Amino acid sequence: MTRFQAVLFDLDGTLIDSAPDLAGAGNDMRLARGLAPLPYESFRPMVGAGARGMVGIALQVVPTDAEFPALRDEFLARYEQRMTQLTHVFADMEPVLAELQARGVPWGIVTNKARRFTEPLVRSLGLDVSAATVVSGDTTPYSKPHPAPLLEAARQLELDPRHCIYVGDDLRDVQAGHAAGMGTAAASWGYLGMGEAIANWGADHVIQTPNELLKLLAMA
Repeated sequence: MTRFQAVLFDLDGTLIDSAPDLAGAGNDMRLARGLAPLPYESFRPMVGAGARGMVGIALQVVPTDAEFPALRDEFLARYEQRMTQLTHVFADMEPVLAELQARGVPWGIVTNKARRFTEPLVRSLGLDVSAATVVSGDTTPYSKPHPAPLLEAARQLELDPRHCIYVGDDLRDVQAGHAAGMGTAAASWGYLGMGEAIANWGADHVIQTPNELLKLLAMA
């Protein structure tokens, strides 16, 4: 039997495809300013960077710019209004979650998304019914790549962190997982960002499809 007794997932880009609504909020900001919408493909790689990434793509504004805080708040408000319109669980992830549940293996969510967005989004997708733990970006005083959110999830599951594996689509996920003493799996179907290649993140495993997680856990 595998040493992993629970699976923890990042949310955006790993468990769910939220890029369409995040990109939509960015384009809503452009349309409000009389600008043409940008292609979805322009936004997708930067979803992992949150509001900072979306505002940067939409309006070419960086956090050090004086107008950034107001634009960030506007983006978040627009996203909150539409965040359940197009967002969905990755189709290939649904049978994986069902199999974990059938096998009695608890799974949970650890995300940098604020609770303000995480909780209603998880409810709207029906994930709250079977998720054993949901840790948001503001559940602890720190967010990933700090290990605190992952350690909090393990605490809620009453498991040694070494018996958990964390699956994510960003370098910060791998860094947080290692810092927490967990196994790590990098999800190559995710958003991945514009930085270092996924093969160089140092994850224990790089998986191409959600089903490979079951094989990794010797559960397929």
